[in-house]
Amino acid sequence: MAVSTAPVSTAPARIVRPADALAALVAGNRRFVSGRPEHGHDVAAAAASSGGQLPHAVVIGCIDSRVPLEAIFDQTFGSICVVRSGAHVVDRAVLGSVGFAVSALKVPLVMVLGHVRCGAVDATIAALRAGERPEGDVGYLVDEIAPAVHAVGLDDPDVAAKAMRAHVTRTVRRMRDVTGVADAIAEGRVAVAGAVYDLDTGWVDLLP
Repeated sequence: MAVSTAPVSTAPARIVRPADALAALVAGNRRFVSGRPEHGHDVAAAAASSGGQLPHAVVIGCIDSRVPLEAIFDQTFGSICVVRSGAHVVDRAVLGSVGFAVSALKVPLVMVLGHVRCGAVDATIAALRAGERPEGDVGYLVDEIAPAVHAVGLDDPDVAAKAMRAHVTRTVRRMRDVTGVADAIAEGRVAVAGAVYDLDTGWVDLLP
């Protein structure tokens, strides 16, 4: 009789404390950078989580193909909810998704993750310098990122990097106003964190 050699995988235990959820992401990023990830996205892990989910974070990130959120935080199936848009720009769908993750899925952490050399931020800087707003829906991205660029100043020699951090900080503040999140924060059930991912090193730098 053949003996199965498929890897045995169990669903992750529920994480309920915000500090533990953030620690899980930070530890996963360290494993990722060091080349020792625990989660290879094996089908056994997918099957283990198919009956239900116990995510401990919702991560709002950029659509950039170089920033796969589950990978850089070394998280397995069912561990995190992911919302992605250009430069993590927020719209009603994003707000509703975050609100659902907090209210229905009981995630204890909302993470906003920007990254260095973001194309949407660069495009916003270029548009503002040229005084030409892109047409259509791309213009919405520029409109949403522009306040962070203006806060830094177009003449700043490091405007792109500083504007990204300012944009993350602005998005973090906005996440705290999502329906139900403020109350959850006040009760100590949820925390909101911001960070920036380094494309060259793989490190996630938590913002103060």
